[in-house]
Amino acid sequence: MAESHIENVSDTARWVAMYRALETDRPDALFHDPHARRLAGERGARIARTLPGFRSGLWPMVTRTCVFDEMILRAVERDGADTVVNLAAGLDARPWRMALPPSLHWFDVELPGILGYKVEALHGQAPVCDYEPVALDLTRTDERRALFVRIGAKSRATLILSEGLLVYLADDEVSALGSDLHAVPSFRWWVLDLVSPKLLRMLNRRWASSLESASAPLRFAPADGTRFFEPSGWREDEFRSTFEEARRLKRSPRRFWIWRLLSGFAPPEKREAVRRMAGIVRLRRFD
Repeated sequence: MAESHIENVSDTARWVAMYRALETDRPDALFHDPHARRLAGERGARIARTLPGFRSGLWPMVTRTCVFDEMILRAVERDGADTVVNLAAGLDARPWRMALPPSLHWFDVELPGILGYKVEALHGQAPVCDYEPVALDLTRTDERRALFVRIGAKSRATLILSEGLLVYLADDEVSALGSDLHAVPSFRWWVLDLVSPKLLRMLNRRWASSLESASAPLRFAPADGTRFFEPSGWREDEFRSTFEEARRLKRSPRRFWIWRLLSGFAPPEKREAVRRMAGIVRLRRFD
């Protein structure tokens, strides 16, 4: 099998960890993840060297990481979140690298293999908050519901994270997950990343062959955007355009100025559609 292919779903976590490692290496780094390179491992480094188009994914992943960081801190410091549930946590090391209060309860939910690898790799490193790893296949509906009920019984205000997860799911799977989350009254906010159908087609042209071996096709891109979540009890609270945030953070791709120039001549509805091609969204539950 070609080295440039993603061999299994855990490789996508190593892939993203390498982006965090590369940002950390910069003298003007927007965040510092001292664990990222070790977590990515040699397999992650090999993916970075051989995956076609690897560098083209750097700016949106760094942007996504920064905006998620900001939304987490705001939920904890301003909104009073006492619990964070990170679904499909991958090799994320936020409970070790961020300035979180020791009283915060943080749950990493991930498949046993990749979660066990992360816990072992970080052995001896103390998390900054109250941390619990939960080995769970989120497709096991009864088990995830039981976990949500257990967490909800102990929390007052919970923030849900699903960074880089939903795009791999089918529409009905996302709807079911949203309904299960909404069933727990203390689950108040849900932060996720979202792409449009147009961008999904572009991403599949770029990455589909690399993801084929991992049986991880990119699927979720609702035509109605964040309104998709309303039947499950979630409504858009904030939308942060990946393109706008990349510009704010000085991580825009090369030739981005051309896109800005051309979009300036487009009608307002077209500009808004382009702005919402990719974004980080905070949803708020409603009853």
